[in-house]
Amino acid sequence: MSKHDTVCDTSKLCAAHITKNKKMKNKQVKLPALLPDRHPIADFFICDIMDAVPKDDMASMEHPLFSLSTKPDMKERLYKHNDDSILIIPSGKGLATIHDKDVLIFCISQIMAKKNRGEQVSRTVHLKAFDLLVGVNKTTNGNGYKWLKEALNRLRGTTINTSIKTNGVSIEEGFGFIDKWHIVTKNEQSERMISLSVTLSEWTFNSILGNEVLTINRDYFRLRKSIERRIYEIARKHCGTSKKWSIGLKLLQKKTGSLASLREFRRTLNMVIKNQHLPDYEVTMLDDMITFKSRLNIQRIKTKELGSNFPYILQIETFEKAKKAAPRYDIYYLQEEWKTFWLVNGKHEIINPDKAFIGFCKKRYQDEPNP
Repeated sequence: MSKHDTVCDTSKLCAAHITKNKKMKNKQVKLPALLPDRHPIADFFICDIMDAVPKDDMASMEHPLFSLSTKPDMKERLYKHNDDSILIIPSGKGLATIHDKDVLIFCISQIMAKKNRGEQVSRTVHLKAFDLLVGVNKTTNGNGYKWLKEALNRLRGTTINTSIKTNGVSIEEGFGFIDKWHIVTKNEQSERMISLSVTLSEWTFNSILGNEVLTINRDYFRLRKSIERRIYEIARKHCGTSKKWSIGLKLLQKKTGSLASLREFRRTLNMVIKNQHLPDYEVTMLDDMITFKSRLNIQRIKTKELGSNFPYILQIETFEKAKKAAPRYDIYYLQEEWKTFWLVNGKHEIINPDKAFIGFCKKRYQDEPNP
């Protein structure tokens, strides 16, 4: 082999190596659609976490109060829809993000659990930082505690100016998502948080007092992308347990608070439709009209799977009232659907089962008069 041939072979090898490196560099690593379930329910050993079904306040589900950005968002946001106007002002740490909202959801859930048990509630929640991280599917290492402190600062620093009412009360002054937070650490050498207290704003607390909250699926905390979380909130708020709900692409983008172009938002939505991993809802799009279908009506849980886990027995008279509330419906079929709804939404306590079942039948009939 000549010296010339050796040089040519070496050049070819170098060129092939450079091309391979470029391909590897340009190749995107595809992450799983959902975050791992870091703390399965079976591993929970704290009753308060299991009892506190995740609750989200309806006002922030309806309106885009949280940033979807994963980087510090320093821009003011003005959102107007119908008669509602919201000005969102960042602090030096940036706007509170949709992932920071996990802290707020956990606090709301804890207060609602106490309220449903008939206990006295206040705006200040006392809890363990570890419990919060477990409850919202965050890591319990140093990164988890670092995220928690940063989230608290953004929730405290972001200012909301709005006239939206909660529990019939309109607050038109500026306020934050939380008023203050307080952390007790183990010692000076360790930054491990032992206890945490969070004082919610009056605006948020009024939502709780007025029961203006909705149960959300625990898998919400497994959604990786901010836009997916926001889309789920909107679907949960508007579709609920109805069979389906539709909305135009432009209006949906406005409600999410996305700053992407309409073309890019459509592409993102197509990915959501391709993956179909939103909890509780199936998503379709036709001619820029998006339809959410409740999986509670698509997937049925067999009665034997429910077993003796359903602790409520209805009175005979209740079935007669239910027939009047939902004419033409198979009441016993609706009873199984009601049980399914209870199971999927966290087995929350029902104060008056007979009244709750009749209300469920009325809502079912209103949403779809012709079964």
